Amino acid sequence: MSFAFGIGVGTQNNQGEWLEVFYQQPIMTPDKTLIDVVESALDYQGGNQAIAASPEQLHQFANALRQVGQTDQAILAEKAAESTRPVVVTVLATDDTASSTPEVYLKLHLISHRMARPHGVKLDGIFGLLPNLAWTNEGAIDLNELPERQLSARIAGRTLEVKSVDKFPQMTDYVVPKGVRIADTARVRLGAYVGEGTTVMHEGFINFNAGTEGTSMIEGRISAGVMVGKGSDLGGGCSTMGTLSGGGNIVIAVGENCLIGANAGIGIPLGDRCKVEAGLYITAGTKVALLDDNGKLVEVVKARDLANQPDLLFRRNSQTGAVECVTHKSAIELNEELHANN
Repeated sequence: MSFAFGIGVGTQNNQGEWLEVFYQQPIMTPDKTLIDVVESALDYQGGNQAIAASPEQLHQFANALRQVGQTDQAILAEKAAESTRPVVVTVLATDDTASSTPEVYLKLHLISHRMARPHGVKLDGIFGLLPNLAWTNEGAIDLNELPERQLSARIAGRTLEVKSVDKFPQMTDYVVPKGVRIADTARVRLGAYVGEGTTVMHEGFINFNAGTEGTSMIEGRISAGVMVGKGSDLGGGCSTMGTLSGGGNIVIAVGENCLIGANAGIGIPLGDRCKVEAGLYITAGTKVALLDDNGKLVEVVKARDLANQPDLLFRRNSQTGAVECVTHKSAIELNEELHANN
């Protein structure tokens, strides 16, 4: 059984190199009948392939898809046949390391469509396959071609607005998941997993291969590789240390019903119902004083020794400056009304 499939409409530069691809209806673990049609209609030879398809091929492909009952994909193929932009049919037989830009975009779409979870697909090596582009109000543009496009737009009486220069586009230009609020869409990258019920406020940020289970208020940063559990809130300006920002191979995660205070941060995975005091940044090597029920010191440990433990409150002693940790099973009651109306 194949891993993934998608009919994509994309952008190429003047050299015919793929810059980006939009997959409206990607499929995870497609039926064998669909892949058989790809083999017969588009000369698919097996393995992981991104097949450029002409309008004539797409019409034939659509007819063959209808004959085997793949109506939705047939309709998509017919629409793609009328595209003024290049079309690619991408088949991933396995979740091996990607070898082309269309393959990478298909994997990112799978995550943002909630078909695959962060860490659920192989994304190693993707930076070399994602060109750095100008993302504009007229789509993705090769940076070498941008000056000429800007001039052409001005001569035609238009302004070409460059929204960002990056390898990743914003997610909502490709996928808008059901049941979410995103105040500033530029702060959520394609490849983010945004769970139903999540609110991302203006200063919130979600990187690719990261995200939320849902019913969370995100006013801080969710770095690459980090997953936030249901009912957890990230306060304004807080951050989570991802695998691209010094976290190494440690998978940082936030459990359910946690609270990371404003301007705080974590470099360890948190268990359920944990709280980090505002302004306190905990890294794996932070020395933490464990306190008993009477507030007496039990021992001093490194924060990594408390990874994934539930019901912990991390705070800084305002007199001594020491980082302390106490249990607080009843100390946090997140605003259920807020979550219910996200």
